[in-house]
Amino acid sequence: MLQGKLYGSPQAAVADIPDGSTILVAGYAGYGIAEGLLAALLELGSKDLTIIYRDGPYSDMGLGALPSIEKLVSSGRVTKLISPIPYSPGSGSDIEECWQAGQLEIEIVPQGILVERLRAGGAGIGGVFLPTAIGTRFESGRERRTFPQGEAVLELPLKADYALIKVAEVDTLGNSIYHGSGRNWAPVMAMAARITIAEAERIVEPGELDPEAIISPGIFVNRIVAAT
Repeated sequence: MLQGKLYGSPQAAVADIPDGSTILVAGYAGYGIAEGLLAALLELGSKDLTIIYRDGPYSDMGLGALPSIEKLVSSGRVTKLISPIPYSPGSGSDIEECWQAGQLEIEIVPQGILVERLRAGGAGIGGVFLPTAIGTRFESGRERRTFPQGEAVLELPLKADYALIKVAEVDTLGNSIYHGSGRNWAPVMAMAARITIAEAERIVEPGELDPEAIISPGIFVNRIVAAT
């Protein structure tokens, strides 16, 4: 490790991720993927992982994080996926094959519910009541309450051990700026993880970033590595 939060390589930044970790992987439609960190995680060899991600497959935009996660699954390192779209149905992907073979657990969470559960985890609250699941299979086993606005289902907070995010700019204190859709999932995931690791396109000294443009304050970013 270098001074402060800076790490010399993606491998060094993920080196202590142990077996059994729960990991958030930010990204949306192929953008904002911490590809270097995912490659380093694959190289590390940690197993029994739970991976939480949103980045589903879009044929006209690329596959986003799917290939990296698929490699982790096919190597037998992942025991559970939590995602709105874990794979493209009928694609013949390794994720689908492992799930059908009973080697992988998949929890489908609609993206609106997923982001609110992560937000609750990051804010340290006991959960949120949402109307989305009422009358669907996602209501099963959950507490239902009636409010003046109507009925809602309790969604429990979701936290993780690590978050792997991609940022456009960051200072050495961890204050982070995102570009475009890279901002989509990374801020809420950074808050919901015990340790957030940021892969940065540009690293600067404190005071060089416009404070009005900072999205994730440095308190939520624990490690920084330059994108390769």
